[in-house]
Amino acid sequence: MYKKSYTKYPLTDLIFRNKIRLMKKLKVYLDTSVINFLKVNDSPDYRHDTEMFFERNVASGKIETYVSRIVYEEINNTEDLKKRNDLLDIFVKYPEIKTLVAVENNVEEINFLVKNYLDNGIIPRKNIADAFHVAYSTVFEMDILLSWNFKHLANINKEQKILIVNKLNGYHYPFRMTNPLEILNYE
Repeated sequence: MYKKSYTKYPLTDLIFRNKIRLMKKLKVYLDTSVINFLKVNDSPDYRHDTEMFFERNVASGKIETYVSRIVYEEINNTEDLKKRNDLLDIFVKYPEIKTLVAVENNVEEINFLVKNYLDNGIIPRKNIADAFHVAYSTVFEMDILLSWNFKHLANINKEQKILIVNKLNGYHYPFRMTNPLEILNYE
């Protein structure tokens, strides 16, 4: 006799699966600009919005936040010692921010994607760190790459081009590239 492949209560099963999916916390990769805007003095509105994002979402644990070694490298390259230390202190204030660690296989994937983003002209070669932020977000399947960099990252045109390159190379996990305002009031 033919056995049906759905459960006795398919609607209940569907609702349960959707609740599980909705309970999953967003995985958000923070590029260096988001960290930096916690300490800027020349953009008070962006600073305020960034502070609100961190208090409402990061400190509260509503989302999972991540950075990579690239973020630390960019901060450590800050010439102003006081500013550098202030930026590094953010990771002490917000211990919820996790660092993605690329192992051998991940390193190859990340470097491969960076090369593709640069070779296809999606990210300019002089902004290679931005290509690394995107590659980390791709390989580690982040839901969102968060940035205040509207030119190269928080930009729908770049997002679409990057998703095309990702799909052509076997990376089908969809992620968004946006700014903190888009998820400031994430529920």
